[in-house]
Amino acid sequence: MSVYTKKNLRKLFIYQVYIRNHTKEGTFQAFSKDLNRIKELGVDVIYLMPIHEIGQEKRKGSLGSPYSIKDFNSINNEYGTLKDFKNLVNKVHRLDMKLMIDIVFNHTSYDSVLIQKHPEYFYKENGEFKNRVGDWWDITDFDYTVSKDLWETQIETLLYWTRLGVDGFRWDVANIIPYEFLEEARERVLEVNEDCIFLSETTHGHFTTEMRNRGFAALSESQIYEIFDIAYDYDTHPYFVGYLNGQNSF
Repeated sequence: MSVYTKKNLRKLFIYQVYIRNHTKEGTFQAFSKDLNRIKELGVDVIYLMPIHEIGQEKRKGSLGSPYSIKDFNSINNEYGTLKDFKNLVNKVHRLDMKLMIDIVFNHTSYDSVLIQKHPEYFYKENGEFKNRVGDWWDITDFDYTVSKDLWETQIETLLYWTRLGVDGFRWDVANIIPYEFLEEARERVLEVNEDCIFLSETTHGHFTTEMRNRGFAALSESQIYEIFDIAYDYDTHPYFVGYLNGQNSF
């Protein structure tokens, strides 16, 4: 049994990494050379921001956003190869650390593999691919209500990375992904790795309220904790900031 149980998740030291910027080379191989130093800091978990191929269509800037993903099963070749990634995972494990990756299952790029193969998986307005958050103009959202095939496709992606040795997933905007899908995804992954860590990036309370007022489902932090081990606790963030600024008390 892993030491990383629900009883001591609070003690985890998670070290976030954007591969492109962490080293001059911006590759898995270059980053792996820094693992010994990172281990000496007391780090338990390496968390990699998205490592996948970035879409070209409607790309933001010359590099694009790593959250506008073309293929969830791919490796961004600017970072290296799948073999390089496997080597990184192995070295992380040899140093007695775990490796977590970003999961961005709310949306894809407009030229993604899935939009080409399964356009029926996506949210549309007046027949056109759209997203529900206007300023995210380089991505288009999934519609989890239209097909259980989408659920299975996404879960198979999670299982793929889990079997490659990934120890956890940080879920982007998890609270606007359906509860029932998240629940099933967690159960299926834990069948392969019972110690897999589920970290939820939720959203600020005002965003959750806005989504609900527009007729979209958005989970509260209490619902998120029914599925995830760790969450960002954005619901309480304004109160915490207010307290630091002397505007309220506990």
